[in-house]
Amino acid sequence: MESSDPAIHGGYLPTVGEGGITLRELDARPVTDLNGVGDARARALAAAEVHSILDLLGFYPRRYLDRTREATVGGLSIGDEGMVLVRVGTVSSRRTRNRRSLVEARVSDDTGELRLTFFNQPWRADQLKVGMQAVVFGRLDSYQGNLQMTNPVVDLVGDRTGRIVAIYPQSETAGLHSWDVDGIVAEALRRVMKVRGLSDPLPGAVRQRYGLVGRSEAYQAIHRPGSLHEMGEARRRLVFDELLRIQLALVQRKVDLERTSVGIAHDVGVTALLDQFRSGLGFRMTAAQDRVVDEILADLARPAPMHRLLQGDVGSGKTVVAVAAMLAAVQGGHQAAVMVPTEVLAEQHHATISGLLDEMTVSDPATLLGHRPLKVDLLTSHTTAGERRRIGSQLLAGGVDVLIGTHAIIQEGVEFGSLGVVVIDEQHRFGVEQRAALRDKNRDGTAPDVLVMTATPIPRTAAMTVYGDLDVSVLDELPPGRTRIATTWDADEADVWEVVRGEVAAGSQAYVVCPLIDESATLEVRSAEETFARLTAGELVGLRVGLLHGRVGRVEKEETMGLFRSGELDVLVATTVIEVGVDVPNATVMVILDAARFGIAQLHQLRGRVGRGDKASRCLLVGGAPTPDAEERLRALVRTTDGFELAEVDLDLRGEGTIMGERQKGRNDLRLASLRRDREWVEAARAEALRMVGDGDGMAAYPELADEVSLFMADDESDFLLKS
Repeated sequence: MESSDPAIHGGYLPTVGEGGITLRELDARPVTDLNGVGDARARALAAAEVHSILDLLGFYPRRYLDRTREATVGGLSIGDEGMVLVRVGTVSSRRTRNRRSLVEARVSDDTGELRLTFFNQPWRADQLKVGMQAVVFGRLDSYQGNLQMTNPVVDLVGDRTGRIVAIYPQSETAGLHSWDVDGIVAEALRRVMKVRGLSDPLPGAVRQRYGLVGRSEAYQAIHRPGSLHEMGEARRRLVFDELLRIQLALVQRKVDLERTSVGIAHDVGVTALLDQFRSGLGFRMTAAQDRVVDEILADLARPAPMHRLLQGDVGSGKTVVAVAAMLAAVQGGHQAAVMVPTEVLAEQHHATISGLLDEMTVSDPATLLGHRPLKVDLLTSHTTAGERRRIGSQLLAGGVDVLIGTHAIIQEGVEFGSLGVVVIDEQHRFGVEQRAALRDKNRDGTAPDVLVMTATPIPRTAAMTVYGDLDVSVLDELPPGRTRIATTWDADEADVWEVVRGEVAAGSQAYVVCPLIDESATLEVRSAEETFARLTAGELVGLRVGLLHGRVGRVEKEETMGLFRSGELDVLVATTVIEVGVDVPNATVMVILDAARFGIAQLHQLRGRVGRGDKASRCLLVGGAPTPDAEERLRALVRTTDGFELAEVDLDLRGEGTIMGERQKGRNDLRLASLRRDREWVEAARAEALRMVGDGDGMAAYPELADEVSLFMADDESDFLLKS
């Protein structure tokens, strides 16, 4: 994408018309159909997950060398970073005095000579052959009067000509070289274009709306561009194709769920319970909470089941909104359920929601007074058999109005009389099957309305991509009375413990968080157990200190948390088990040791464990920053407490993986598109998908696009995209 603006601009090129080769046809043709691809090359390509001609055309160059603007050895100054095309002269290897391997290569172009030095990369001696052309990128320095680059990036390009040289991913172990890929791709493009060209299923109006080139032009120019401008135009089109397929899959899934599921049309005009709840809060809900409650009530009134994502920063009041949604169901004689990933969080929610609904009543004609107390129950894996039988019986009879629990809720034998609203908290911790099982709890086949919540703010375009089959509500306002958490970062912990002692002396409590449970020989980070032992014998001697981590038994964990909540412990040393679900208003200090080892989202969640009361609170980040990215993460935490701003920083620093999780198998990865660089294209693709799917017969009007969605996003490979 040449710019971030996908608006119309010139350069529309007509495409090959009807009858071109489809991507499905390319997928059916193995690379061995191409001249020059024998068994050895086929194995090398297979190692790079290239099996078909479609895979080959989607094996994009990782960068380009502009031969019209390339640097030269003679044109670089000491300290400059540059990319130069050179020819290998001599190559030698040896061991240094400290037993490190050292490979040196003399390379040159028409303007000069330099030395490439590689430490601990002995394989470079086999990679670099005399007479070979290579593109090297690195910083120029001088050693013993000679120009040199130390550990530069090297791409072997063979004897390549042309103004723009495409450089492909390479693998020495698989024997896959850039010039080999280039030749095979050229043969594939020649064959495709000679036969019929590529079919282009994108409607002409859409291509014109965004000034997109045709698909044939795009594939040719991404692999063999005549200029960087051509490459940019090709990328624009192929990025749009990737994002459109994802959005079509998500929007179609949303439409299908609405069309095929029988929901409950709640009477949201009866608001007695909700009014009672609001008046009993003791504070006025924020404008953001009021807005989101209205969005949810509008969903509940529809016969189609709700599928809505509620995201809000730490402390934004998501629980209050969720309770309002549940009361709308209970008001109509239905039930509600809250499913959370951990017992600690389940117990926390049970205590909080029970407190919010205390003394509220619901209509019950079977009672003398015609009403009874609103019943909130808790179900976890540690619920006794007797309690489980009681809850099961009351659930089926409608005697339990709100059930809070872990995955135990979806176990066989747990049935509801009429489940109206489901709230799933920290939903990213549950799989699709678990969420579907909860939706299927009604015996009459009706689907409950589903509200999924996350306290990890998600950038807008990422939410569109990962949660695009959900409607999204955002709580972007903190309730009054919440104090801003002052955050500092210091590599030295010398002053930290005096701060902790001072807060404890003033009647407050503190958390100390460590990255690991045990000492580690490989990571120079503090462990919870080592820190606990050190602090109790040294810096915090005399204070009441507890220890909490994942290996602590359930009974001991509950006992420790109970002591901390009641104020009988001054300091809690813990791992990230406290990241979610621990709410102690009297805790005012959060110390995070080796903070650079944590991601932004984790740090923000941990910080949110303090500042939950009306006391001024502090977060102390401790430890050095080993990389520039780590430094930026910590500086961002100091700079802002806005979770949405931090989410954007995280996306910029770490990329899509922070949102989409670990790399998935299959073709559903974003190969060219980037949620960072292509934010506006995500929105454009979303808009077009809504037009297409929402227009008449939906995808039936676009059979080739529908087939491409099926081709690229098989059901068993798309879980990370389809999170409803």
